[in-house]
Amino acid sequence: MSRLIVVSNRLPALGKGVAAGGLAVALDAALKDKGGLWLGWSGKTSDAPGPAQVHTEGAVTYAALDLTAEDVAGYYDGISNSVLWPLCHYRADLLEYNRADMDRYMAVNGKFADALVPMLRPDDLVWVHDYHLIPLAEALRERGVQNRIGYFHHIPWPAHDLFRALPRARCFLQAMLAYDVVGLQTRADARNLREALDARRHDLEETIAPRGTRIGAYPISIDTAAFVARARRARDLPRIRELHQRFGPRDMVIGVDRLDYSKGLPERLRAFEQLLENHAGLHNRVSFLQITPASRSGIEGYDRIQQEVAERAGRLNASYGTLDWVPVRYINRAFSHSLLAGLYRLSKVGLVTPLRDGMNLVAKEYVAAQDPEDPGVLVLSQFAGAAAEMQGALIVNPHDVEEVATALARALTMPVEERRDRHAAMMRRLTAFPVAVWAKSYLADLEAAQRRVSPATDPG
Repeated sequence: MSRLIVVSNRLPALGKGVAAGGLAVALDAALKDKGGLWLGWSGKTSDAPGPAQVHTEGAVTYAALDLTAEDVAGYYDGISNSVLWPLCHYRADLLEYNRADMDRYMAVNGKFADALVPMLRPDDLVWVHDYHLIPLAEALRERGVQNRIGYFHHIPWPAHDLFRALPRARCFLQAMLAYDVVGLQTRADARNLREALDARRHDLEETIAPRGTRIGAYPISIDTAAFVARARRARDLPRIRELHQRFGPRDMVIGVDRLDYSKGLPERLRAFEQLLENHAGLHNRVSFLQITPASRSGIEGYDRIQQEVAERAGRLNASYGTLDWVPVRYINRAFSHSLLAGLYRLSKVGLVTPLRDGMNLVAKEYVAAQDPEDPGVLVLSQFAGAAAEMQGALIVNPHDVEEVATALARALTMPVEERRDRHAAMMRRLTAFPVAVWAKSYLADLEAAQRRVSPATDPG
């Protein structure tokens, strides 16, 4: 049986007392089932990085690769976070490109390839994850690797007219053709990539892949049963009981996002302020809890959004708060999955309104955490990948502050029968397609791909 080789920018924190995300759990389960290897950056820098540091747990080997500070500055902070991330989230105005960073980005992908090649067996399946490593398959092919290699793009793929703003766009499209299967979150993302390839087909030479690369939508999900169980257990956590008493009869609206300009946090706060302006009867009856762990710092777009969100939350509280009511609780720290599950279950509304998101698993976690007899309501951006599946949500345009405020008012007053019907429809989807099904579906297509044969060894 073929081993599974997973390659990602970072290794997971499994087995270290940290609550791993659904993706890490799903990939680790697939690795344990098939046996294999997970290669990723260790998160450490070194002036002279050595070979990948390898340790084995059962059937899975973890290989940690150190990078230099210059590698991190160009590959991670530079191209990954200052070019690909803003471009894919439709913020070309924030793109900061220079050729030195691109050279470093390509070189680091070469380092990943150099680390992986000696560890590969001929029948291994290689599964590469996310935009940091788009050129990895091409680097592996250049080193003679003929294995089946798949790529999954976790963030949006931009429309072709926007993609053209990417310097060396042709190189990224050419790199995609070195993969056997390319997975994206939604059909729209897959269509965008196909259109970009079709538009440049005349100057793309598929020299390594005489067959076509399979491009498809594989919407990622959560470990639904595990999250439902976690939310039920969380009801009895002392901290959740304490918060329940503190909020008392007030309804809670919750948002959980990394601090990122793609999440629409200023627009979300404006919508909540509009809700209070339009509905004086909700004063002292509803509170908004926004949990926003800081993500990246030292990058202009992130530093600016942090200041804007904090200032807007402060002004809102100053305008509407009273001695015994704080309208917005804005918290810049991370919480355990168990505590988050309890907070989701406690909340009357889940407010998930990114300006652009590949999927947004918070939307799915919020739904899975609800009490089916008295569920909360999901208010969801039409620009989140989850909107294609979570049809029981109130779907909104996050740029339309009045529309979001109206949806919040509707969610807070929705009859229980309608809330149950909407929740049940979304749970049917989450139950039928948990993250394990996502992984199995993708890997089945990758296993079905024909192995590549280099021109030098092609018997025909």
